[in-house]
Amino acid sequence: MDCNFQDADLAKIVTQGCTFTNCDFSGAELDASRHAVTAFIGCTFDKVGWRGSALTGCKLTGSVFIDCRCMPWTVRDCDLSMVSFGGAALKGVDFAGLRMRGANLVDADLSHADLRNADLTDARLGNARLDKADLRGAQLDDDAWRSAKLTGTRIDMEQAVRYAQAHGLVFADGS
Repeated sequence: MDCNFQDADLAKIVTQGCTFTNCDFSGAELDASRHAVTAFIGCTFDKVGWRGSALTGCKLTGSVFIDCRCMPWTVRDCDLSMVSFGGAALKGVDFAGLRMRGANLVDADLSHADLRNADLTDARLGNARLDKADLRGAQLDDDAWRSAKLTGTRIDMEQAVRYAQAHGLVFADGS
């Protein structure tokens, strides 16, 4: 709790069932690390290297990622609620099925990302790049449909209707 891991070389570290609360990992290297059922609650990751790392069943609620190097990055069965990825380069990351409620994704590059069945309820997506991303089955609010960049994005029929309604279109039946 409240630990300082600034500039620490944690490359290839393996954690399982650990809890880190309000810890500062700024400048740390977590490349090729493996984390299972580990919680990073309210932690700060500023200019952290995550390349080749994997998180499985982890909870990152309220953590902040600033200018991190994440590619490639494996994130499975994790809770990313209230995480701040503002301006992050997350191109092509697989976030399928993840809980990302209330996440800050403003100005993030999520182009080519897999967000199928992700819960993005209350996520802030202003100017987020979702070009050619896969959003089929994802839960998004109307504001997300209006504020994100969605060129070539894959969506399902229900989402197409929500997108149209969010942009003020009225269907023939009045809905």
